[in-house]
Amino acid sequence: MDTEMKYGEDYHYLPVTSVNSGVGIEAASDLYVVTIQIVNVCFVGFADKDNWVLIDAGMPKSANDIVAAAEERFGTDARPDAIVLTHGHFDHVGAIIELVERWNVPVYAHEQELPYLTGKQAYPPADPAVSNGLVAKMSPWFPNEPIDLGSRVAALPANGSVPDMPGWEWIHTPGHTPGHVSLFRRADRALIAGDAFVTVKQESIYKVFTQKAEISGPPKYFTPDWQEAFHSVCKLAELQPSAAVTGHGIPLSGDELAASLHKLVEEFDRIAVPASGKYVH
Repeated sequence: MDTEMKYGEDYHYLPVTSVNSGVGIEAASDLYVVTIQIVNVCFVGFADKDNWVLIDAGMPKSANDIVAAAEERFGTDARPDAIVLTHGHFDHVGAIIELVERWNVPVYAHEQELPYLTGKQAYPPADPAVSNGLVAKMSPWFPNEPIDLGSRVAALPANGSVPDMPGWEWIHTPGHTPGHVSLFRRADRALIAGDAFVTVKQESIYKVFTQKAEISGPPKYFTPDWQEAFHSVCKLAELQPSAAVTGHGIPLSGDELAASLHKLVEEFDRIAVPASGKYVH
């Protein structure tokens, strides 16, 4: 019997947005990314086809926006085969319960992420000391209590495959969270990086609003393990992705992506790691 799903008591709408909110971009013919306020959700599947998968579930109170984007791309009453979560932070699971209830589809995440998705464990608290940026200073107000999806969430297959996404594999990229995953398709080297790295300076409210492309590590205020975060970026850079969709910021591709990832690896301590903070050692 399914247990009742519920959000943490601190889940609430956040009045933050960006100039790209509601905008969709095709990173590949079957990889469509839509910005919902300040975070991206991905639709993997060809437009107007029945078989597709949703990657991540946006901000709190954004279910209607995600459904509208899905129906615009895939048709009226569009329903995914599954929802795959890169991790369980509030801005990636903010509408998950409403979407599961509407679509009645399975949810998958890394095994090490399940405690944060089944009400058993909360993430480490946000650290506003990592930056003078307004988003970082606001971070203690962000929802952080664990949600509980009960039996509706399952672990990704141990063999690295991704359910309902032929040709894709999940790659464990911890640091931002213990069970963070990125998704990679070797055929065309397309990458869905989640928050392993992002393409906007997520700590700054001005840069978040304008969405100016700028390679960065994972959002500083919610990243507790910088050594693991660095190893994860190195792992993704070694794949030499041709195009990358990240959890925050616009997609990058080609030479711009290659140069940006190389720079991030070479200058990770300067670009990504905060100068101070409770998780900086």
